[in-house]
Amino acid sequence: MLITELYKGQGLGNQLACYITTRVIALDKGYDFGIMHPERFKGADFFDLNFGKKVTGGSSPEGAPPIKLPEDIKHYYVEKKIIHKENESDIRGYDEYLININDNTKIDGLMQGEKYFEHRKNEIREWLKVKEKYECYDYSNDNTCVINFRGGEYARYKDFFLNENYWKNAINHMLKINKNFKFIVITDDVYTAKKFFPNYEVKHFSIAKDYVIIKNAKYLILSNSSFAWFPAWLNENLKFCIAPKYWGRHNISDGYWSLETNLTKGWTYLDRDGNLNDYESCLSELNKYKEKNKELYIEKENIIKKKTIISSLKRSLMFLFFEIRNKISNVFK
Repeated sequence: MLITELYKGQGLGNQLACYITTRVIALDKGYDFGIMHPERFKGADFFDLNFGKKVTGGSSPEGAPPIKLPEDIKHYYVEKKIIHKENESDIRGYDEYLININDNTKIDGLMQGEKYFEHRKNEIREWLKVKEKYECYDYSNDNTCVINFRGGEYARYKDFFLNENYWKNAINHMLKINKNFKFIVITDDVYTAKKFFPNYEVKHFSIAKDYVIIKNAKYLILSNSSFAWFPAWLNENLKFCIAPKYWGRHNISDGYWSLETNLTKGWTYLDRDGNLNDYESCLSELNKYKEKNKELYIEKENIIKKKTIISSLKRSLMFLFFEIRNKISNVFK
């Protein structure tokens, strides 16, 4: 059996990546799969996931190597992590060792990126089929563009937080497709989003409805958030998608991606100069950058420090704060 664990500090996007990657690798290898702490899954209301075989026992700090492995689990493996030596950005790519993992192993990591599981896309669509009562096509038409704005804790980190130019340039490119587009902003942080988009409808309905609106939109402008990655990737209606070039390091990168695995086929990427780049040109540029900067791409084990638990607690408290603020904002809007 191949297993992973859902942690309290993970967002929905992170949980889905770990779940899907684990299940796909297990399926490819002919193993059973199981998920530790399925009760922590943040999409339980609108997904009906199969969590595989029951996992018994085991104990791990938040995101850290296990103190004790579950019953019948013999091995532990952490996805390879590569840290940029100058700014500590996570620039990891596809870990070929992960997909060749031994049976009876617990795996941890971010496990993001379509290369791990794109060959099972049709099956994943079935696994992640949203419960019928949560489906929403209100914003799925040729005259609506959905903007996914990530605020919350991102707003505290200038390296992550997308600036006003990104959004303005992306909107201008969309208007070249359809000058009559109506834009709606779907966000985790209504308060901050209204400062960026004072003339647009700004909404945080619920995790479920926000996810479904992105999943069904025909036109998307994405933030660099893992929450939006899966619904955008699984979207069968999508006609055009703009995402930030270099993903999590759009603001500061000189050519690397954070994460490299977030570079996604079929999407169009907006650079800091306001130019659009297709997947193929981004990939070609990245490969040349890696060849020129080989010293950056030295694999290191993911060393978990004691501050991991504290950081996860801070993220959880920040998430709670922004949820409360959004509710207050919606009441007095």
